[in-house]
Amino acid sequence: MLLLEPGDASTMRLVIDRPDGVDLDLCERVTNHLRDVLLETGLEVSSPGPERPLTKPDHFRRYIGKRARVRTREEHGGRKSFTGELVGASDDEVTVAADTGVVSIPYTDINRSNLLEG
Repeated sequence: MLLLEPGDASTMRLVIDRPDGVDLDLCERVTNHLRDVLLETGLEVSSPGPERPLTKPDHFRRYIGKRARVRTREEHGGRKSFTGELVGASDDEVTVAADTGVVSIPYTDINRSNLLEG
């Protein structure tokens, strides 16, 4: 699982991934395993797509050299959103070469992050 978030007032969105990709069969199997959840709320199961969420250090490491947007909980240099190339990812923080310069952001301060197409 990559991400579980509210879709709308009555639906939860579950984004799943695996190294060899996500197909319709996997989405159906995950949905079938979560039948009890479906009694309480709607459930949308999908693959991450090209603007996949980045939620773990391994995700950031896998996409070093790619463009991403990282939004923080607290301001860093007066900003809470950084867009640029992922240039580093340790166990504690990710480093982004943003338009305003290189910034290192602790994972604990990341509110949300995702890859960007292109």
